[in-house]
Amino acid sequence: MGFSNKLILRKILFVIFGLCFAFMECFGQELTTIADLNGEWKFSIGDNLEWSNINFNDEDWNEIRVPGSWESQGYYGYDGIAWYRKKVNVPSEFNNQNLYLDLGYIDDVDEVYLNGVKIGATGGFPPQYKTAYNAKRLYLLPKRLIKQNSENLIAVRVFDEQLEGGIIRGNTRLLREKHPLQLDMDLQGLWKFKTGDDLQWSNLNNYSDWDEIIVPGTWENQGYHNYDGFAWYVIQIEPGIELISNKLVLVLGKIDDIDELYINGKLVAATGRLEKGFNDIVVSTEYNEFRGYYLPDNIFEPNKINTIAVRVYDARVHGGIYKGPVGIVTQEKYIRYWRDKKESR
Repeated sequence: MGFSNKLILRKILFVIFGLCFAFMECFGQELTTIADLNGEWKFSIGDNLEWSNINFNDEDWNEIRVPGSWESQGYYGYDGIAWYRKKVNVPSEFNNQNLYLDLGYIDDVDEVYLNGVKIGATGGFPPQYKTAYNAKRLYLLPKRLIKQNSENLIAVRVFDEQLEGGIIRGNTRLLREKHPLQLDMDLQGLWKFKTGDDLQWSNLNNYSDWDEIIVPGTWENQGYHNYDGFAWYVIQIEPGIELISNKLVLVLGKIDDIDELYINGKLVAATGRLEKGFNDIVVSTEYNEFRGYYLPDNIFEPNKINTIAVRVYDARVHGGIYKGPVGIVTQEKYIRYWRDKKESR
């Protein structure tokens, strides 16, 4: 395929994925803009993880217009790693709301940091390179990391292999979810992760040798390219007595394709059926079902570390806990959320 044909194909894919994202906003999460981030960002080629820190002095960095390729702004012919930095203020009126960072389209690969903490990634950096130039970037901002009425640093690490590079298309902005589910315990962020399958993984004494993965997010975008099959997610928590005295719901957003939920080694819920042999598992539309699992009373042990394990089977394309919210909420709040959502339509 010639160079011009590749450019035409990219443009077609951008239109297709842009339409898909617009559809998601209309029929999935209802998101509204609270801050426009288009314009000048701090920029430097090179690579240093210290550049993600809010206290790093970037006064001698150049400025670059976002969106727009870096080739068109003085870095013609540069392929490799570069960083973007921008400081934004989050007013207190958005305290405890679900905020998202929309970065449009990035060519080819990115990692995103909020105040020095990695909150998401799309594609794969070398040596396990995997382009994601046609993926729409939308990252949840963890509430615990947001500084209200103060400057917050967004740092974006980008790798470009060829052709255009950088935050190249779409709008960069902060978004607010209009009708969020207010979690009593937010579990979005880093989980332990392991590919393969072993039911004993539902309640191990130690998961320190497992990988870490950001939830929500597909595992393909976090280094497990083209992987189909079984994988496990684990997080260990110590919920307070005040919370576990309620009837609870564990929310796992959307999972591609099917899953089983274990708490302290006990199977408590599932979507799809995994009891058949590996070659006999059938998947349908489970990837698009919202997971809100009503938990048995007294499933969590007070004043102890409790293990939440999610066994996932992916048949094809993307896999994993790919869309939030993810966390624990009281049944009362969960019911109210769905009632309010129904009334708002």
